Amino acid sequence: MEPTDPLLAEAKRYGYVEAEGVWLRPVLGQPARQIGLVKESDDAALLYFAHRFDALDTKVDALLSKMEASDNKGSFLMKALHLKEQLLTYDGLGDFARLHRHLTDAEESIAVTVAHNREKNLAIKLGFIQEAEALRDSVEWISASEKVKDLRQGWLKTGPVDKEMADKLEHRFQTAIQAFFDRRKEFQADKKAMTSRVQNRYRELIQQAENLKNSDQFEATSRQLKQLQLAWREVNGSLPKKQASELWTRFRAANNFFFERLKVHIASQQVAGAPGAAASPEVLLERKRALASRAEDLMNIPPQEAIHQAKALQAEWKQVGTVRGEESDRIWQRFMVACDKIFELSALEYHLRKRVGGEPAATPAERARFRATTLRELLKDDHQELEVLRDNLDKLSISTANEAFRQMLQTKIRSLERKIRTKNDLIALFSQQAQAAG
Repeated sequence: MEPTDPLLAEAKRYGYVEAEGVWLRPVLGQPARQIGLVKESDDAALLYFAHRFDALDTKVDALLSKMEASDNKGSFLMKALHLKEQLLTYDGLGDFARLHRHLTDAEESIAVTVAHNREKNLAIKLGFIQEAEALRDSVEWISASEKVKDLRQGWLKTGPVDKEMADKLEHRFQTAIQAFFDRRKEFQADKKAMTSRVQNRYRELIQQAENLKNSDQFEATSRQLKQLQLAWREVNGSLPKKQASELWTRFRAANNFFFERLKVHIASQQVAGAPGAAASPEVLLERKRALASRAEDLMNIPPQEAIHQAKALQAEWKQVGTVRGEESDRIWQRFMVACDKIFELSALEYHLRKRVGGEPAATPAERARFRATTLRELLKDDHQELEVLRDNLDKLSISTANEAFRQMLQTKIRSLERKIRTKNDLIALFSQQAQAAG
């Protein structure tokens, strides 16, 4: 007679009792196996294991329901695999084949979803990498740093990709990020060093001004202080506002102190009609013309001797006094160009001695040509350096944070352009000498 309890009928469909043991019929490719013992009666034992199966069935249904409702189905994969493996050893009576099919379907669904998500994650991470690598040449340090922070957070929030690609992508992303931080660190170190140089230069100019403020050599000191003021403007350093104000206050105080004394001195000379009153502008201009001519004549003596005399002439120039006007500027230009040529010639002679132990013995024409050729070679380095400086200046964004660096680059560019002009003048001179000597 068939059992009237549906659960008992289900239990007898998938199991049976034999020799006081409860057995599960062959399923999932496994032979029949004993899953328990009869303690009270055969039916009671079969019902017990049927209830155990129902508990497992409920657990599987709950898992599949949660997975279906979740956006992150991949997180349920390991639980589904664990339950699927548990079916092979679980002690219960029921349709294990049905549970196995449901879990297998879920596993395959998860695999499709995971594959799709990993493709999507791959596209996202490749985008992050491209953005990180695009920061390689950026000098917008503040905005770029914020961008790097966002990229890092996005990278961490993005899910995994295929294992064979994960390490390669991680390395590429971290390398790009580290390259940016290395460049930023180098820039900050350069900026710190530049700030230190600016501070030291300002303090040096302040010290010189304070050393001069009590001088009674009014004409020479006026010239020296004005040169210091020009040097101060050429520094163009960007410092914290409070520090810059303190340094400028000290420098201005030293200058003001001297020029107030100068006013008193001039007034006393005018009142007394003293013979020591300041010379007329015409006399000062004539003195400066003489110094410019003497500087130009230094081209006719050996460079090692000429450079010492050029420095002496520069010191003498400072003692002459100040004259304003276009004529004074033209004379100053003559004097400066002549001195520049002497300094470049001295540098050339030093280069020749250091490189080849002196120039090859030859005729005057060959010596002139050799010097011209050497200067052209040196000019190549100057032009390359100038190109790099100009390129760096062009790439530097206009912002308060970069202003000191910009001004430093501009000062270097002007100095290098002046050196290049001097070398070209000397090349023309040596070429004329070579032609004249035959």
